[in-house]
Amino acid sequence: MMMEWKSLEYAEHRAGKESGEYSPFSIVPLVGSVTREKKRSLIFFLLLLRLTLFCPSSSVDSVNLLFFFKTSSTPPMAEIASTSSGRGHQSPPAPIMNLADDHLFTVLLLLPVDSILSFSATCKRFRNLACSDSLWESLWRREWGPSSAESVKSSGLLLPWMVLFKRVCKLDSVSCHRISDLDDDEEESSSLLPLPRASHSLNFVTDYLVLFGGGREGGRHLDDTWTAYVGETNQKTLRWKKADSVTPGGRFGHTCVVIGDSLVLFGGINDRGERLNDTWIGRVGCHGKQLLWKLLTVVGAPKPPPRGAHAASCISEKTMVVQGGIGLSGVRLGDTWILELSEDLNSGTWHEVVSNALLPPRSGHTLTYIRENQVVLFGGRGLGYDVLNDVWLLDTQEQCERWIQIFYDFQDLEESASLPRVGHSATLILGGRILIYGGEDTFRHKKDDFWALDVKTIPSKGLQVDGGAVCLNGSKAWKRLDGVSYRPKGRSFHRACADGSGRYVYVFGGMVDGLNLAVTSSLRFENELFMVELLLGL
Repeated sequence: MMMEWKSLEYAEHRAGKESGEYSPFSIVPLVGSVTREKKRSLIFFLLLLRLTLFCPSSSVDSVNLLFFFKTSSTPPMAEIASTSSGRGHQSPPAPIMNLADDHLFTVLLLLPVDSILSFSATCKRFRNLACSDSLWESLWRREWGPSSAESVKSSGLLLPWMVLFKRVCKLDSVSCHRISDLDDDEEESSSLLPLPRASHSLNFVTDYLVLFGGGREGGRHLDDTWTAYVGETNQKTLRWKKADSVTPGGRFGHTCVVIGDSLVLFGGINDRGERLNDTWIGRVGCHGKQLLWKLLTVVGAPKPPPRGAHAASCISEKTMVVQGGIGLSGVRLGDTWILELSEDLNSGTWHEVVSNALLPPRSGHTLTYIRENQVVLFGGRGLGYDVLNDVWLLDTQEQCERWIQIFYDFQDLEESASLPRVGHSATLILGGRILIYGGEDTFRHKKDDFWALDVKTIPSKGLQVDGGAVCLNGSKAWKRLDGVSYRPKGRSFHRACADGSGRYVYVFGGMVDGLNLAVTSSLRFENELFMVELLLGL
């Protein structure tokens, strides 16, 4: 969502000058060269049109709309008309002025946020309504879900919802908190923690972090499963538990995707170097003490070739997409497959996506769900070991499956030069952004930076595609975030996932540079768990 906000000033606002109290609603939109009267006319027309569509049985009919046009050329507020000339003549108010506040409240919840901000600048009554705390809490729930709203309430942030909404939209920093500390004397034994690993899977499902598999020193795989309960009020004191489960078999470079309350695991590489293409369904049971796995029954002949180091994501309620990876004989793949699951998740059907756009083969990239029927692909290692920074959108809307390449026009070329990476994480977070962390460059140097890609700069519909590609403003879409407090080591092939609120992202493991940086093979595997918090209260 792109909005133009004036800087938030902690000073008296027009609405608060009479009382002399601080008003949290000092955010006013920039309206550019649009005159006040034209802006009012546009806003009122939009509101009445929405009201007509939303309440077809209401008194707002076509006659009222015509009456609205006849009266809207004059400033329609009674408070303005009464001071116009002193001749005793008063223009009749626009029909919208006769609507009750609760009815206007309902209409406002149908509008985009920038229109609501413009609406708030029209008169004192509408400003008070459009800037009310209850409205902005409802908008928060509409945009980012009820779980994120409850998370904010439990965090103790004593700020108006409008202020918090603005800070999410203008997010510029994150704070990292270390959770698993191997140097802590209170740890009873290292056996209570997962072993160091990379290319594993980490997911948040039914309030639990679930860690499975991965690779360790010597190219050996792991086949253990760990869970950690994530509470609503104390996210910094997680404790790992080793879950009892019949595992799908040790592997690394696999993918694991959350579908409802279940996990869908696909592919990977075992310590014999064999590529796999099996699909498993996992469910957490017994308060995190068990993880129940079962092999998915695949219906029909088509099936993705075996692979590892691929990317996967859900794309709708019962659908998963798998793309790329390293196949047999170490060949990088560029194919895309979609798995459609049955309602009970006992069986599924695969089919390959055929698109006019030629997606280059790659591995170590990411796929991130951004909205229903759309996922974003970023980065990875292509043919010739080149590390990539291209962005692609898979769109499966309107019964048409297609890849669209998104080019970004950067004004700051020096800053964007650090974007190419492989083995990074890309997580959808609160505010409609993809948080990209870590990875490595062509020379295998580990990264420790945080980037945010605003997915609302990617239109959900009506993309004007030219030759399978579209160009967007990179300076508005991409932002490098500042990291405050604890700074984790640069790493690659770690894994990350967000909690239900989208405000907290958990990162585990990965490969970090060893003590001897001059030696390429001087790498260490990590078992550090840390949390990335989106800072809203500064």
